[in-house]
Formats: sequence, C-alpha cells, structure tokens
Amino acid sequence: MFWFSTFVAALALAPAVLGFTDYANDFVDPTYVLSKDFNTSTAAAQSTIVAWADGLAADGPWSVMNKSIIPPTGNKHDYMSWSPYWWPNCTGVGNTTELTPEQIWTTCPYYQLDGQFNPDGRLVNDTGNFDAMANAVLYNAIAWVITGTQQYSANTANFINVWFLDPDTSMNPNLEYAQMQRGPTGQTGTHTGILDLKGMAIISSAILMLRAGNSSDWTSTLDTQMNSWLTQYTTWLETNPIALQEGAATNNHGTFYYNQLAALQVVSGDKTGAINTTTTYFNAQYMNQINSNGEQPLEAARTRPYHYRCYNLAGMITNARIAEYLGVSFWNKTTTQGATIQTALDYTLTVPPGNDAAAELYPSIAAVAATYGDPTGKYAGFLAQADNTYPADPYFFWDQPFSDSNLAAATPSASAGTPSATNTNGASSSGPQYLGASAAVFAVLLLL
Repeated sequence: MFWFSTFVAALALAPAVLGFTDYANDFVDPTYVLSKDFNTSTAAAQSTIVAWADGLAADGPWSVMNKSIIPPTGNKHDYMSWSPYWWPNCTGVGNTTELTPEQIWTTCPYYQLDGQFNPDGRLVNDTGNFDAMANAVLYNAIAWVITGTQQYSANTANFINVWFLDPDTSMNPNLEYAQMQRGPTGQTGTHTGILDLKGMAIISSAILMLRAGNSSDWTSTLDTQMNSWLTQYTTWLETNPIALQEGAATNNHGTFYYNQLAALQVVSGDKTGAINTTTTYFNAQYMNQINSNGEQPLEAARTRPYHYRCYNLAGMITNARIAEYLGVSFWNKTTTQGATIQTALDYTLTVPPGNDAAAELYPSIAAVAATYGDPTGKYAGFLAQADNTYPADPYFFWDQPFSDSNLAAATPSASAGTPSATNTNGASSSGPQYLGASAAVFAVLLLL
C-alpha cells in the first residue's frame, strides 16, 4: 500500500513515460517470446520491458530472510504475511499499560473489514518481496531474449536461486503462515494466503524461456533443484487443508489457485496434470462465475466490485492461456448461463470504475482482442481513448496480434529512464519515477 500511494502521488510530477505497473497476473507464452517474431509496433513495449527489467533488478535479490518479524515457528525461512483486511479490537484485553505492537498482534482479537487495508500489514513484507522478485524474473527473462544480453538471464537465475534454492536464503515450500489473521487464535495461515504466490504463473513463464532458450545461466543443477522445490510445494498445494480450501473457493480465489497449480505443473513437466487442472477449473468454478450478460456476480458483491471484476478476469485469462500453451482451448467455453471470457470483458467495459483504477482492465482488453480478434476496432479504440500510451505497455508486447491505433510512433519510450520498482520495505524505490501521462499507475496487490 505504501508504494502504491507513492506511485499515485508522483503521477502529476513525473515525465510522460511509462512507469512500473504490477499486473494482476498473466502467463506469457515462452514460445512466442523465443520466436522473436515481433511486430515492429511492439518496439516501445520492448523498451519498457528492458527498462523495467533494469529498474527491478537494481533492487534485487529478495529473500524471506529479509523480514524483521519472525514467524511463530521461529524460522525466517517460513513465508509469512498478515491478512490485509483484519483489524485489532483491544477494548477487552484488560491491559493497564499501553500495548506494544507485538502484544497487539498476539493478544487482541482481530475482526474483518472487507476491502479496508490495515496499514501495518506490510510490516511483514514477504508479500511485496515475492511480488517484486516475480516481476523481476519475468521482465529480465524477456529482456534477455529481446536484447541477447546475458546479464538479464543471469539476473533471472540469481533471483530464483536466492528466493527458492540457496540454503541460506530459501523459502520453505509451503504457505503455512500466509495471511495470518493475528490475535490469540490467528497465529497460523489461512486459505486466502495461497493467493500471495499467484506470481508463480509469471515465474513459470520465465523458467520456460530460460530452459527452452538454452540459457547458460539456467544450469542443469538449478533446473533439478527447482523441480524438486516445485514438486514439494505442489504436493503441499494439493494436500494441505488450507490449500484445498482455497482450491474450493468459488470466486477469484479459486481462479488464482488454479493459475498457480497449473503453472507449476507445466514447469515440472506434468503436462497431463496441468491439463487436468485447467480443465477442472473451467468445468467447476468458471461455470458459475459469469452471468449471461457478462456480469461476475461473486466479484460484483464485493466492496470494490470494479477491481474484483478486473482481477478475476485476469485470473480467467491466465488459466485459458496456460491451457492454450498445452494445446487445449477454453476461450469459447460457455458458463451455465452461456457466457465466455469475452462476454465478461465486454460487460466490464460498460461499468464505471468508481474509485478503482480503470487501468486494471487494460491488459485484459488487449488479451481478449488478441485472442478473439477486434474486427471493428472496438477494443483498440477503447484503449486509444483511455490511454494513448498503451502500445508502450509490456502487455502490448505479448498480446499480439493487436492494433496500436497508429499510436506506436508517438508513444514515449520507456528507455528514457529506469522505472520505479518495489524495494524491500514495500515502498517505491528512491530513484526517478516514470509514469504514463494518460493512465493512473496502479499496483494490484494481493487483494482478497
């Protein structure tokens, strides 16, 4: 939340070039990237990707060992986070002196206020550090392919090694202490914490690029060790009660659970498992997530309906992209009310964003246009009016074919500077921030 506020506050002062945006989720087809068959209209987006890779890498590497607050196990290798919408009520504790933060976290009962962030939630910043690492891994992997510069593949391999594999800095392969609610009964993780590692989808894309691209930095030793870690974590995802509870969630939580599980299975070489996982999602949760008019009722019922519509759309698209990579198409799969992913996108286009960032929808617009086509120019026209710098956004690079609305030549180049990136305390980096002139910068944090 702190770095999100800094990004927005800087918008009016920053030069008119694109700044870092944390997309909700995606799966970038490594085959497309490695083909290097890029339309010339994606040149500005490629520049942005390289600039973001540089800016993010400057803050890495990241590790679960960086947190200052120790998990209940006493082992900092355990990933830890606090549920963002839970607040303490200390009125009945009976204390005679002012409670320390540590006493509040363990003795005061906590209650939920949906959609209202408790600002101390980022004091434990494994969440922000993982998110920064995942983005750094993706953009450095793509930058390696675009530029042919080995430093980017070295960055990617190093960030993965530090977070997952190095015995001194690695994360244990579970989320037993993710999104703890705190208080006397909230000292273990909850099912919503599985969402914290949704970025495994983009990490998977990056690993597949290094592996198929024969990067000298992605050694057989790293590959073997990573597969071992992923196997342990995947087993936890498929057997642990809180993980299974998340997998049974009917809303965006269930959608993102399947993002993560399917992506991990792809990297581990379990094609059959990944196909079964995406098929399960599209035959179960998906069937009741979109009404006939395109409304997503489970997301519309939340306190920030526009955000949650966009959020779940990104998750649905990610599941469809993983399946497509495996040779299975769910793009025209209809829900029980006859709707598709495109139906949901078209409906959301008609909904005012209210206090949420309209830009949350932009990557999904491009994804739908690239998949279903845009024969009337409806989607390109919408983006051209809403954000005339969209051809410089990274999503435009991988959401192809898609029109640039003849804006590419006039789009500011991201190579003009280093993007603002997330550092280890969750704030934006102290360097210059470069933000798009016509679109608010947003960071889609780990929202429930």
